[in-house]
Amino acid sequence: MRKFDLSFGRNKKKDGGAPVLQTAAREISRPLGRMGMYSPSSGCDYELYTSLRDNVPVIDAALDKIVRLMGSFEVKCGDDRLDCEINDFLATVRSGGQLGGIHGFLSVYMNQLLTYGTAVGEIVLTGSGRGIYSLVNVPLKNVELAFADNMIDAVVCPADVYSGEPYKYQELLLVSALNPEPGKLCGVSVLHGLPFVSDILLKIYNTIGVNWERVGNVRFAVTYKPSGDSDRAMSRSRAQQIADEWSKAMRDKESVSDFVSVGDVSVKVIGADNQVLDSEVPVREMLEQIVAKLSVPPFLLGLSWSTTERMSSQQADILTSELEYYRRILGGVIGRIVRLWLRLRGIDTPFEIRWDNINLQDELDLAKARLYNAQAARLEDQ
Repeated sequence: MRKFDLSFGRNKKKDGGAPVLQTAAREISRPLGRMGMYSPSSGCDYELYTSLRDNVPVIDAALDKIVRLMGSFEVKCGDDRLDCEINDFLATVRSGGQLGGIHGFLSVYMNQLLTYGTAVGEIVLTGSGRGIYSLVNVPLKNVELAFADNMIDAVVCPADVYSGEPYKYQELLLVSALNPEPGKLCGVSVLHGLPFVSDILLKIYNTIGVNWERVGNVRFAVTYKPSGDSDRAMSRSRAQQIADEWSKAMRDKESVSDFVSVGDVSVKVIGADNQVLDSEVPVREMLEQIVAKLSVPPFLLGLSWSTTERMSSQQADILTSELEYYRRILGGVIGRIVRLWLRLRGIDTPFEIRWDNINLQDELDLAKARLYNAQAARLEDQ
């Protein structure tokens, strides 16, 4: 087992200095290096997944809902005084340079994990190395995941594949991968499989916008039909006169203007006879695919699809199981932060992460379960 030297090469008698972020972006350095050991994260198209969240509101709302529904937690280790100190630290620790607490850090961390399939964070120690100064979310473009020398463990390296060695203090780096494929270090985004469906949805929306721009901004076709030889001789000048008067009537937006003409003149609205395609059915089909992939009940996204009370309850149960899965992933990250905080204080004690119940319905169901168990125990004792 690799030993973790908390002094990090510093003189333990000295106390001071500035915190240092080791995963900050850096320039290209020397050529060659550990290229053969890299498992590049090029399998994740960051710009594509970011564009999906920017352009499809349902996807962005669903991921935000998942993050907010994760809820809060507290750490318990059996000592009330120590519990108070730990939870106070978690509530006040800097997150990205701000006093946002660990929840601010985990919110960005979870968003990164859901969107890209991989999330990376760093624990920044104080200048003396005896305390935790901040928790920083690392942009994935700044780092790469590589296999260690045993080709099993993962290490974090600078994004420049020519930089050589991985970061020195891997114990301070937090990495999570969502459903990684065998032989891969990077996870798979929950948006995987949605670009095709989203592209069709955006095409439909774009077509709706173009059609309304054409139909809403009405265009007219004015036709003048000469009736005799005299009209045909003057047709050019009369057509020009009609065009000038029609343009004048259309430009006068402050008051109602009438167009009066003599002769066989007809006015029709361009596109009035064409029927715009019904988009309700294809749009719903695309949204159903998106909702099925994200596992978020439609009613939480403002989609008023007909559903029964039992179906809504089952959808909520499915979402609860999804949230429990994500909580287990975050539990490892929280555990590493708390464990390091305890070790920096010279404390070695077990602890437990207790999450709040996801919603009030869970509280009600638990209360009913306790009541039924108590009633059953009373009947058994009689």
